[in-house]
Amino acid sequence: MLENLNVKIYSDGAEIDKMKEAYKEGMVSGFTTNPSLMKKAGITDYVAFAEEAVKEIPDKSISFEVFADDFETMEKEAEKIASFGENVFIKIPIMNTKGESSIPLIERLSAKGFSLNITAILTIEQVKETVDALAPGTKNIVSVFAGRVADTGIDPTELMKQSVAECAKKDGTELLWASTRELINIFQADEIGADIITVPPAILSKLSMVGMDLEQLSKETVIMFNNDIKDLGFTIL
Repeated sequence: MLENLNVKIYSDGAEIDKMKEAYKEGMVSGFTTNPSLMKKAGITDYVAFAEEAVKEIPDKSISFEVFADDFETMEKEAEKIASFGENVFIKIPIMNTKGESSIPLIERLSAKGFSLNITAILTIEQVKETVDALAPGTKNIVSVFAGRVADTGIDPTELMKQSVAECAKKDGTELLWASTRELINIFQADEIGADIITVPPAILSKLSMVGMDLEQLSKETVIMFNNDIKDLGFTIL
């Protein structure tokens, strides 16, 4: 089933050992990171982490995010991040914490020829503004947080379909299905025509279950319950 997918699978995380493992196994086409994932992974030196990641993964797309909240500092950080390697994409949030749009910054960075990954997008208006701001001839990723949209009780499918169409208007611009929650999201992203989906290691580990016989999975589930029952040592009668 996986071999028939058109969507590219990127690993979403900041644990360098798991990134290296996924790279060596050839199971993903690229990598994304973000500040929250770095915090969770216990990263203490941003530059050292990024340089090691690029050294270990020299030939696949890898995205690193700016940390600043003001656009002047973001621009300086973006230039630093770009220096890490030719395969690096600079992640820029669609706005800062004050709700101020990053579009002017995106326009400036794109005009310099940087490869950008615009993140934290949740509306079609944000998608349109982003695509319009990207310079022709540059390589970019538009990350729409489908999982976060779904967290609000809204089906993100229509938004993602519209986003595919908008990104197709600018050569070199790819739509990324972000904030993946379940393995099924990979197939949903493929069906609507997304170019990329980011998948955390915990979900990547379930890829071996794709196509699994459900009767067998039912039995394995009962065995799991039974083993836990034995470990608990409880009795009812």
